[in-house]
Amino acid sequence: MTRCLIIAEAGVNHNGDTALAKELIEVAAAAGADAVKFQTFRAELLASPDLAKAPYQQGDGHSAESQREMLARLELDEAAHRELMEHACEHGVELLSTPFDIPSIDLLDRLGLQRFKIPSGEITNTPYLRHLGRLGKPLILSTGMATLGEIERALEILTRAGTPRKRITLLHATSAYPTPMAEVNLRAMQTLGTTFGLRYGYSDHTRGIEVPIAAVALGACVIEKHFTLDRNLPGPDHAASLEPDELAAMVRAIRNIEIALGSAVKQPTASETANRPLVRKRIVAATTIRPGEPFSAANLTTRRAPAGLCASRWDELTGRRAEREYRTGEGIEP
Repeated sequence: MTRCLIIAEAGVNHNGDTALAKELIEVAAAAGADAVKFQTFRAELLASPDLAKAPYQQGDGHSAESQREMLARLELDEAAHRELMEHACEHGVELLSTPFDIPSIDLLDRLGLQRFKIPSGEITNTPYLRHLGRLGKPLILSTGMATLGEIERALEILTRAGTPRKRITLLHATSAYPTPMAEVNLRAMQTLGTTFGLRYGYSDHTRGIEVPIAAVALGACVIEKHFTLDRNLPGPDHAASLEPDELAAMVRAIRNIEIALGSAVKQPTASETANRPLVRKRIVAATTIRPGEPFSAANLTTRRAPAGLCASRWDELTGRRAEREYRTGEGIEP
């Protein structure tokens, strides 16, 4: 089985503070995540001045501000990106970032990112997709809020622009923060794989760690999950994020699931082989059996025993005559 790529989504949980962002990188690395991901944007290109914040963004202590004003507080400049990339390298974790506009794509490309994550909100953004597709780099396309038709159109734009289809991984997602369990629809993740013939994964916005673990059991090759240093910090995404110990628990569980999925071949394992003779029933004498006496249900029984024919040979043995005397409880081995 291919090892699942686990992306610890820091997003904007750094609250615009580079020092906090570095702590998030350290937490992701310590938890065993493969990558830590931020968000790259320019507020004036991402949102109109009068756009209200989404409901989940309003409990951050700045309820009167617009979405653009909120985003401006959460921007990271090029110098900060370079600093974070170096910090991630020092801690042995890949740094990713989601670009939300074309200049941000160019910034991340200039910084040397080897793969890009496309957020759900940009799946219908033709010029954005075309610009990113021209890079030809591996892409992870999140599909929250999208129909199959919209996904197919996005794939066509990306591939026509120059990205080979085989370099694209689709992420099932539900763009609600947090996502109600009844709206996860995890089977839709597998539908993406069968419909488009591409690798698939899951971007999780539920509370807790159960759903991403289940996604790996269903074949996800990428898992993305928001995390924070403290859910009580002010900011739009902290409340629906994992804390450090939860992130580490999720990573451990996913790695255990990968091991447990094992082989598709059904055969006794090494551990089972040692147990088989100790737990499988054998045919033994239920009473004293004299030489020449026929074996039957009246004088035979099955139990765990150190000797005797396997109980599967019951029909083969009954009706035959004993060649010697058997004491009660003795294994039958004619």
